[in-house]
Amino acid sequence: MDRWTDRLLAEGSDPDPRFTLANERTFLAWIRTALAVIAGGVGVALTGDTLTAPLRHGLSIAFSLTGALIAGLAFRRWLRTERALRRSETLPPPALAPIMSYGLALAATVLLVALLVTR
Repeated sequence: MDRWTDRLLAEGSDPDPRFTLANERTFLAWIRTALAVIAGGVGVALTGDTLTAPLRHGLSIAFSLTGALIAGLAFRRWLRTERALRRSETLPPPALAPIMSYGLALAATVLLVALLVTR
């Protein structure tokens, strides 16, 4: 059976375990961030009358989808980094950083404006 793990391990050579474990810790940090963003979506959904229903639903969906995107991209980032470590190549740039920075800044701004307008 040709699993993705077999293909990954067949490439290059084993890197220093410290680098592989650091890559795993980074992956887990992104997963925690994804869970926090999804929890933020659940929190917005449960705000009750604080926000109007369409805005509340839209923000909660946006937070939840962003969390799902972060989780998916976190695995992709882990895999690309692990592959680069095994091949002794330059590590890939962090594609998640601008998505997180700009996405959360936009979501926070929309949420703040929505709270100010509905008060």
